[in-house]
Amino acid sequence: MSFEQCHSITSLMSGFNKTWFFAGGWAIDLFIGRETRQHHDIEIALFREDQLYLKEYLKEWDFKKVIKGKFYTWENEFLELPIHEIHAVNDSNGDKLEVLLNETKKDDWKFRRDLTISHPLKSVWSYSDTGIPYLNPEIVLLYKVKNTREKDHQDFLATIDNLNNQRKKWLYYAIQLHEPEHKWLQFLT
Repeated sequence: MSFEQCHSITSLMSGFNKTWFFAGGWAIDLFIGRETRQHHDIEIALFREDQLYLKEYLKEWDFKKVIKGKFYTWENEFLELPIHEIHAVNDSNGDKLEVLLNETKKDDWKFRRDLTISHPLKSVWSYSDTGIPYLNPEIVLLYKVKNTREKDHQDFLATIDNLNNQRKKWLYYAIQLHEPEHKWLQFLT
């Protein structure tokens, strides 16, 4: 996968009139401005309240909700926590998309694993130089502290020197609340 696929998804989503953004490793690379590693999937995120709009927008796609690691057909029910992951497949061309639902409350984004951790909603995402929306890196990295894999650590190391002090402080505070023994804390002080 290359940024070409990010542009393809951006084109696909161009008529979707709700907020959405790339998540995961692609969000990190969009923030940095270059591909730092290989990616095997593509994830976008949107706010939980907009899930049914997405299903209507991609009405030709087949949707599955993920519950405890297993895939189930997603009918038209509104998905609540703990369900946060949806997989979509376009049967006509084989395109695949993983969708991650994000929590909000009033003007704040809420971390679904610990709802006491929040971020001002308007500063949760940014845009690349070419106009591609992405989840801000400090939030992406917070999701990666649970069960950190080698690729997550690579993302952290690729990002850390590009984070300003405000982003580093927020990430430090959030990790300290969520995973107080995590090894990344030593790099953020």
